[in-house]
Amino acid sequence: MDEDLDKEAIGHELAACIAEARELRAARSSDPEPEDYPRLKEWQAARLAGTYADLLASPRHKPAAEFFLSDLYGPKDFRSRDEELARVVPIMVHVLPAKALQTLLEAVKMDTLSESLDTAMVLSLRKTGSSKAIDWPAYIAAYRTCGRRKDRELQIALIDKIGKTLDRLTRMPLIHFSLKLMSGPAHLSGLGALHSFLQRGFDAFSAMKGADEFLAIITERETALMKELFAGTNASCPVS
Repeated sequence: MDEDLDKEAIGHELAACIAEARELRAARSSDPEPEDYPRLKEWQAARLAGTYADLLASPRHKPAAEFFLSDLYGPKDFRSRDEELARVVPIMVHVLPAKALQTLLEAVKMDTLSESLDTAMVLSLRKTGSSKAIDWPAYIAAYRTCGRRKDRELQIALIDKIGKTLDRLTRMPLIHFSLKLMSGPAHLSGLGALHSFLQRGFDAFSAMKGADEFLAIITERETALMKELFAGTNASCPVS
């Protein structure tokens, strides 16, 4: 019974987060220069690839690093996934384990928060005329101008939570079987993006066989960089 109550609560929060993410993206539809948003995302993806070049080069950590950089912290457009989620939240509450639901909730929270922070960054970059040609000094200035340190800390904490939840999922044998079983029906029913997200995350963390070291590296580096940027120090740019 407690599991059912937990799942219902997760479902309600998931629906609210999806609605918020969709509203943020819809608000950009009237933006006269919408290309500024994917440009920022691509620049940030390049920064992350530089920061985690060692993880991307590691046979053990590469799949998980690629999943984080593309599916959680990168330039991918999540509208299809969120539209699918919005349609099937009630069904998922009944058919998915609580841990799988929690992974989706944390991923959507991460996406919503990132969209909000990216909007603030783009507006700040525009004020200095840097949104069309982003460089490291302009990025640092915009980062500090936006502030929102608590949200930056939450963003890092969500990375850790998502990773730990995925790591726990890999220890549930029925999850692997269920994902394989759901592949065909999910794509036929228009839920391909959602299923692929779960499958990629599960496969990446299964291959790693233990996520503690990986998550500790990400948390340590992102926290250190955040502190440097807010302190106004001359943090070295990982983007070549």
